[in-house]
Formats: sequence, C-alpha cells, structure tokens
Amino acid sequence: MSGKQTHQEPVVSFGRDITGNLPASETREWLVTNGIGGFASGTVSGILRRRYHGLLIAALNPPHERTLLASKLEEEVSYEGSDYPLSSNRWGSQEISPRGFIHIESFFLDGLIPTWIFAVGDALIEKKIWMEPGRNTTYVRYQIKRASSQVLMKIKSLVNYRGYHTLTHADNWKMQIDPTTQGFQVLAFKGARPFHIRCPKGVCSIENVWYGNFLLSLESQRGLDAHEDHLLAGKFELSLREGEAATVVLSAESDVDLDGESALERRRSYERAICPDCLEDPPWIRHLKKAADQFIVERKGADSGKSIIAGYPWFSDWGRDALFSVPGLLLKTKRFEDARGVLRTFAAHVDRGMIPNFFNEEGSKQYNSVDASLWFIHTLHAAYDETKDISFLQEFFPTVQEIIASYLRGTLYSIGVDGQDGLLFSGEEGVQLTWMDAKVGSQVITPRTGKAIEVNALWYNALKSASLFAKLMGVASISYDAAADKARSGFSKFWSEEKGYCYDVIDGPQGSDISIRPNQVFAVSLRESPLPPARQRLVVEALCKKLLTTFGLRSLAQDDPRYRGHYGGDPLERDTAYHQGTAWGFLTGPLTLAHYRVYQNEDKAKSLLLPFLHHLSDAGLGSVSEIFDGDAPMPSRGAPFQAWSVASLIEAWDTLKEKGSNKS
Repeated sequence: MSGKQTHQEPVVSFGRDITGNLPASETREWLVTNGIGGFASGTVSGILRRRYHGLLIAALNPPHERTLLASKLEEEVSYEGSDYPLSSNRWGSQEISPRGFIHIESFFLDGLIPTWIFAVGDALIEKKIWMEPGRNTTYVRYQIKRASSQVLMKIKSLVNYRGYHTLTHADNWKMQIDPTTQGFQVLAFKGARPFHIRCPKGVCSIENVWYGNFLLSLESQRGLDAHEDHLLAGKFELSLREGEAATVVLSAESDVDLDGESALERRRSYERAICPDCLEDPPWIRHLKKAADQFIVERKGADSGKSIIAGYPWFSDWGRDALFSVPGLLLKTKRFEDARGVLRTFAAHVDRGMIPNFFNEEGSKQYNSVDASLWFIHTLHAAYDETKDISFLQEFFPTVQEIIASYLRGTLYSIGVDGQDGLLFSGEEGVQLTWMDAKVGSQVITPRTGKAIEVNALWYNALKSASLFAKLMGVASISYDAAADKARSGFSKFWSEEKGYCYDVIDGPQGSDISIRPNQVFAVSLRESPLPPARQRLVVEALCKKLLTTFGLRSLAQDDPRYRGHYGGDPLERDTAYHQGTAWGFLTGPLTLAHYRVYQNEDKAKSLLLPFLHHLSDAGLGSVSEIFDGDAPMPSRGAPFQAWSVASLIEAWDTLKEKGSNKS
C-alpha cells in the first residue's frame, strides 16, 4: 500500500440546522486530550455548560490533579465595517450574550480535532482546537479561508485556577498577570503553577477583570451549584488576510512551541499513527479506534505507567473499567505494548489478590472491587490470544497465581470461595464491590452481597485461563482444573427453571435475588460459558425481551417496582436510578457476542451495534456515552465520553469480523 493518505469524509459533521439551533448545538460536546490526563472540552455552540468545560484543564500530577487554567477565548471579528461576535455565553439571568453561535456555518471533526467554520459577511473563518500529546498545552488556531479584505480579530482570554470538580466565586481574588514575549503569564496565587497564554501574531494587552455569574446549565440540571466567575486576563488584537492563520497557545509549560503550523502537523502525524491498519473498517468503527486514544494516559511519578481514564469529563482511572477496556481500546487497535503497560500498572498494585478499584485524584488507591482482579486475568488471556506472545504470561502469570490463591483462601471484604459449591462469595455491609456500585452516604443502592452471577462467570473463566497459562508455562494445572470443574458444577445453582433465566445473586443475607438484570449476559459472552447451550439461548432471549434498548441493556426490568426509567436530578436521584433501570452502553458488546454465540447470525448480532453509528453525532461527539435513559427515547446521560462503552463496541465488531472470516 502506498504511503499516500486517502481523504476521508468526517464521521461527525453538521451544518446550520445544528450549529444555528442552540438546543442542538449546546448539547453536543467536543473533547481533546493530551495523553497524560489533561483535556479541553466544550460545546459546539461555545457556551460553557459544565464545570468541566474549558480550554486547558491541565493534569498537574499526571493523570491527576486536573486543574482548570484557561476557561475560554472570547472572539470578536471586525470585517468590512461590521462587528461579529464568534463566542456565546449564558449568564445567571438566563440571557444568551453574545450570540456568536448564529455565525457558525458548519462544525466537523477533522480526525479528532474539533473544527468550526464561521461565516461573517462573505468571509469564512476556520477555528481548530487540539492539544500537544504529552504536554499540558492547548492550541487554538484561526485561519481566514475566504475574505475580500482584511479581518480584524479581538481575542479575550478568560482564565481560572481551580480543581476541576469545583467552581470559582471570585470575591476579591487578585491574580498576578505579567506580560511576556508574545503574551502573558498568570500566577493565580503564591505557590500556584504559573501558566502562559501567547499569540505570536497578536498585540497583547493585560486586562485583569472578573466576569461574573456564568450559568452552567448542566450543573443546575444535576442539582449542583451552577454559577461561576472567570477572569479576563488579557486580550490579543490581530489582523489577518485570506489564507493567513494565527494561533493562540495556552500552556502550563514554560518551554512550548509557539508555531501553530508545526504543532498542527505534529498532531496530524500523531493521529495518523493511531491504528494505521484499520482502513478497511467502516468509517465509524475506524473513527472509534482513533477515539480510543483519548482514554489512554501515561501516569507519572511513583505510580508511573500506562493507564486508561474511565471517562470524561469527571472520571479517573478505574481498575475494572481499564481492564475491561484493554481488548477494545488497545488489543484490537494493535497497541500491544500499551496493553502490556496497563497490565503492568495494575499488577504493580495488587494487594492480597486485589487489583485497585481506582486511583483517586490524590493518588491513593481504593480496593473495593471483587471483579477487577478477574478482569485482569480475562484481559491477560485476550492479550495472549491476540499476540501469541508468551512474554505476557511470563511477566503476569505470578499475578494470576496470587489472585487465585488469595480468592481461594479468602481476602478483603469477605471475598472467598465457598468450599461446598466452588463459587465466589463477596460482600460486607456498606461496601459496594461489583460494577453496580452506587452509594449515597453509607447506603449502597444496589447491594449484591452473596454470589453475584457475573463475578462467578468471571471466576470460572479465570480458573480456565489459569489452567491454560499453567500448561503453557510448564506448571501443574490440576488445582485450577479441579476448581474450575467445581465452579461449573456449582454454577447450576444460578438457574431458575421457573423463570427461564438466572438469578442475579444467590446465597445472600436475604436469600437469592431473582431480579432480571443484565449481569447474566457475561455467563454467555465470556470465552468459557458455565451454562449449557440451551440455557445460554434462554438467557439471551430473556435479556432481549426484558432489558434490550437501542443503546444497550437496562440495568433492571421495566416491570420491577424499583425500576427508574429516567436518570436525572440531584445526586441522590441520579444514584438511585444509576443501576435501577438506566441502560448501559458497555453492555452492548457482551450482548452482541452472546447473541452471536447462541444464534450464529453475524448480521443480527451487528444490528445491536449499528445504532451507535448515529450516536457518534450526539452528546460526546465521535465517542460513546456512559449511560442512557431506560425509557424511550433513551437520551444519553452520564459521562459523554466513556472508555468501556467505546471499547465494548470495537471489541464486539472486530470479534464478529474475525469469526465471520474464520467461517468463510
């Protein structure tokens, strides 16, 4: 194949029907990332709607200590005697001013780079935003694509300095703003990280004026404080003619390349190197494989190594989410060394057989996950399947041995194997251990103490994988084989002959839970199913009849009295709906694979994935949301960019393609 790049139409592209329609343009969000936890995000309209929207949210202790430094740029254009605002804001009074969104002629993703075309008079102005990989630096580039005379631009820089989960109410806060070559430096307070905003083609003036009472409408919908102040730190004025470009560089780094053209080419080269072998995929799958890169981060400092951010804009790196996501985000995109790096990161922090549930923003680790360790073994097996590289097993088989030995003898949170049936029990009062982990105060919303079905499907698979690894490593496997046989036999206890599907949890403090939940999909979708074929089919039939939505499986059936079909409101309302009816995108992949296993029909299995083609142009642009309402029309909710949602679709699509190739 030649090295020439073929032009690809953008997967995400809008005209004025979206860009000029405020309810449509302000509900579509863009994201750019830097690979160390920093990011920039916002809406197509330009209106800030979340506390997490901003042009430079720097990871000062990568990938954590994420701090909003640069809030936004307010642009105004003077052209042929008229002034045109390009920016838009919503104020505490609900007023929208200025209304620059009306000048957006189009918006598209150029690869992963959000791009706007503004029309003012007969002139067209292009705006692009991207980040430098590995640096806390954002570039905002403006180019005059068409104009019959010079275009004058005024660009106001609004800044802040706060943890990204918080909000700023300025009071009498005085930041120190000092002019520098081609821009200015901001020092928010003594001991803060200084940051720089520069524009080589602009004439800079210092302002230092607070703009108060921005209304972040999504925060008010979430029942949270929704008003914020941002500081106008400085202003750039510049003049451009047709074909000319200027770039504003916002950075927490002192040594940064101010040449926007070379920075843009570096970004394009970086994106071209992501999954270069996916050209035969449909454009939307190819785009998802590129977008997978947004979640991959490098941890710095004492806990250095590769990791995966669970979702943007508010999640950190979670063990369960990361390990579930490795096959789709890294193995199917041929990033094998990055996959090894993620395994290495989490293996380094095993404690009594437990993989960390997550690393918090302060860098400490929480271990309240029964299944993260089991997903580690699943992912190691997937890595070996993809690569046939025995070095994966040589490095990580000792971790597998430690996990299984710890679970067999018993470990934290009453996690341990029942000697009677070989099944894995877990749970203590007030501790959430499975992925259904919502908790309000000390109350666990979905307590699943006992033997949870997906945990035991994973446990059985972990034992089967360990047996294979042992044989490949020349180690006795008989103990793993015996434990797997016992777990498979014990798994029959999950079956309800009366209902025709599986219990969700058995042998809990209040007995067994026959609620139909999506967790039993893993008893069919995983590499080794502990269910006989007839029961596999009945499980898939029940899930499709009771839980299937356009965008994944509901977390609880609609006829259950605890069902909540709408996810919204304040934190308590949201958490009580999170796993009580809300549909989850990441479950689409396992359902697709389970469906194919049962029916062996590739087209019907793929039909479960195809609705997400349209979803890429909704909510988190070019990505997949965390959750959706269980009730129609099933709008997206939660984090608009979710790692395991993206990973699930990629893994399922590629697995179906591989199975189809093997049949033919």
